Amino acid sequence: MSVTDDAIEAIKQMIVDGELRPGDRLPREADLADRLGLSRNSLREAVRALSLIHVLDVRRGDGTYVTSLEPSLLMDAMGFVVDFHRDDTVLQFLEARRVIEPAVTEMAARHMPDSDLEDLAKLLDSLGDRPTVDQLVENDLEFHRRIAGGCGNSVLASLLESLSGRTQRARTWRGITQEGVTERTLAEHRAILHALAARQPDVARAAATVHIAGVEQWLRQTLVE
Repeated sequence: MSVTDDAIEAIKQMIVDGELRPGDRLPREADLADRLGLSRNSLREAVRALSLIHVLDVRRGDGTYVTSLEPSLLMDAMGFVVDFHRDDTVLQFLEARRVIEPAVTEMAARHMPDSDLEDLAKLLDSLGDRPTVDQLVENDLEFHRRIAGGCGNSVLASLLESLSGRTQRARTWRGITQEGVTERTLAEHRAILHALAARQPDVARAAATVHIAGVEQWLRQTLVE
């Protein structure tokens, strides 16, 4: 379990124990980090993760509050995590991606028009060096969608888009909790693009395999923990 996961669990336990109730304001960051024995950076990442799934409400200039925790809100928030923490179905989707996507990427290296490859490069450049998790995942989804669309087989493209959408939440959570994932994702995307542009089908297939396997490996470890 990562340090950020530890911080998330600590805050969640405070809510479960009733120490933090709906509408309560969290203690000052420095005080809470010291009390929980965490770094302020880890605590900050945990707050960001919990605000993303609407457990916490960060009000700029005012503080961070526990949400109303209405049943419908909690169901949506917990669904975000339960998808892959308590159900390995998403792992099966990632396994399917690992089987299909490298082959599709290999086909794209042969068939994708040069103009589409240029647009793919612009898509990666548009992300910048420090994207948010949401921006990273959105760019990631579009990157793979375009490659699938350039493989020359609309059936495979449609199938892959369906599989990719089913793993979006897991990819978002990975972006929040795994250190260095943004840099790693961008580097792997660049490697795939380079192989496509060089018209190297075997290299493109290998780069895609490494990329998808990295997400799958992280998820397997998360489920074990």
